Amino acid sequence: MADQKGYSADQIQVLEGLEPVRKRPGMYIGSTGVEGLHHMVWEIVDNGIDEALAGYATHVMVTMMADGGVTVFDDGRGIPTDIHPKTGKSTVETVLTVLHAGGKFGGGGYKVSGGLHGVGSSVVNALSTRLIVNIYRNGKTYHQEYAKGLPDSDLKVTGKSPTTRPHGTEITFYPDSTIFTETTTFNYDTILDRLRHSAYLTKGIRTTLIDEKTGKKHSFYFEGGIQSYVKHLNVGKEPVDDDVFYVDKQVKDNQVEVALQYTDSFTETIKQFANNMVNPGGGSHLTGFRTALTRVINDYARKNGLLKEKEDNLSGEDTREGLTAVILVKLPDPQFEGQTKDKLGNPEVRGYVESVMNEYFSYYLEEHPAVAKKIVGKALLAARARKAARAARENIIRKGVLDGASMPGKLADCNSKDPTNSEIYLVEGDSAGGSAKTGRDSKTQAILPLRGKVLNVERARLDKMLANNEILSLIKALGVGIEDSFNVDALRYHRIIIMTDADVDGSHIATLLMTFFFRYMREVVDRGHVYLAKPPLFELVKPGRKSSIFIYDENELDDVLNKTIDARKKEGIKVDEESERYRQAGFVEQKRYKGLGEMDAEQLFETTMNPAKRVLVQINIEDAEKADAIFNKLMGTEVELRKNFIQANAKFVKDLDI
Repeated sequence: MADQKGYSADQIQVLEGLEPVRKRPGMYIGSTGVEGLHHMVWEIVDNGIDEALAGYATHVMVTMMADGGVTVFDDGRGIPTDIHPKTGKSTVETVLTVLHAGGKFGGGGYKVSGGLHGVGSSVVNALSTRLIVNIYRNGKTYHQEYAKGLPDSDLKVTGKSPTTRPHGTEITFYPDSTIFTETTTFNYDTILDRLRHSAYLTKGIRTTLIDEKTGKKHSFYFEGGIQSYVKHLNVGKEPVDDDVFYVDKQVKDNQVEVALQYTDSFTETIKQFANNMVNPGGGSHLTGFRTALTRVINDYARKNGLLKEKEDNLSGEDTREGLTAVILVKLPDPQFEGQTKDKLGNPEVRGYVESVMNEYFSYYLEEHPAVAKKIVGKALLAARARKAARAARENIIRKGVLDGASMPGKLADCNSKDPTNSEIYLVEGDSAGGSAKTGRDSKTQAILPLRGKVLNVERARLDKMLANNEILSLIKALGVGIEDSFNVDALRYHRIIIMTDADVDGSHIATLLMTFFFRYMREVVDRGHVYLAKPPLFELVKPGRKSSIFIYDENELDDVLNKTIDARKKEGIKVDEESERYRQAGFVEQKRYKGLGEMDAEQLFETTMNPAKRVLVQINIEDAEKADAIFNKLMGTEVELRKNFIQANAKFVKDLDI
């Protein structure tokens, strides 16, 4: 029997009230970093959205205060102010200080909700140094303040409801810097995107964001709801037809809402939500949608002779190529996997979505034969391309080109077989590739030179990709396969480093490679394996050429020169104000590097490849929707969008080399 000595009741910690939230904040908001900080805003905003879903609110407004706080107001009914029968405190105080207290537990407060089941408000209160609540209800204004989750006083009536706010809830909170040690500064664009989504997903709601510091203000209201959202997602893409399919149907106590449109894109974009909460991991609603979509398109194609008797059915991938869709379900008791609602688990929802899509998308295709023919035609093209790609892949496999036994001829592999200690440099050009091969640490660093500009995969299907030598060499070197044979666990290098010249062409090549990773190896990016190497722009050469200082951007150059000149003046060294600034700072030469090939092997290693000195930028995806839009804008077919982007951002470019 195991020794139980020293383990007794007094060692069991019991946390009361909101103590567990402050003790383990990550359990309630996901993290104490930037995402967790903004999750605080979402919790209060979602309470206002729940009022809108229930039919009581029309406006949710967020104000970023000049003093660092955030105020959220909704014009709903206002939190009840009477004494709660179980706690003996006001209902406002109960909601703000008791976990699992709220109108979302079957008590009739809400039919559907997206908040943390009533937990959200109390969590925000617990993690704030100060929280102020004003309730506008029954013609009165009720006021109360809290410090780290504890009330400073009882709820009090401070006057009549203002004419501009006859009813509603207003909460102002200040995040605790001892909890959010990384930052307590909110990002305007992050909150703006969330409020835009809320306006798309909630009919009849207006959302507003105000920044007191800058005076910026944005307001959203979309009459078309998720139909408008689909059109927004398709900006820059060529729709198969201007029409957007839309259905909004009640099934028992659940609401199923779907909007979709096909474009000339080769990728699919599907957004799924339950009670307005995004579910990036999918779930039962997405499964039901995909199943019905594939079945309806195949049935229509067979019935109308577009799919021949001997032809195989179109696959799900075929029917979704170029599809943009938004799926929104509202249900009384959502079951999510994980605190962040990554995936919807309710099994019955699959059947609800499937039946709605089966019935109404079938009607749509029958009533719009011209659109239906285009959709089926696009799926047939996708099927043929998929078969061609499969044949190409099988041919490649048959020839052993993707066989791990034989790496690409131009790959200089590393000696290490441990992926966690191995890295591969994707190098622009044979010249820089040669220097990198000579200067590298061959134990852990592999080099793959890329000749010219790689294929723009935003405008090419897989069959064309597999016919491109540079893309093929890259797939083979990484060892993860592609599409249905993709396996991220087979990755041969845990750092994939894109190393290109610091000029326009280099940036273009880096963008082409990132487009490839985003579209076809997304999980490699999500796991943090992709980096950009940052080669130096300048070299400041000291007298006697004993050593040099390498500078990586214009601002750093200004900073180094200014500090060095000031230090020399303080030491009493006479500075020639007429000479160039690098000479004033005591350097004999200032080199400007335009390409990796201008550095010899030793310089390239010391400045860009030496783990002790190099600068690497890790690529991560903070907002997949925004990333998708940017790749489409930069690499897609719409020239006007690209032109507008360049014009809008040209002012941020310094010393452009053309």
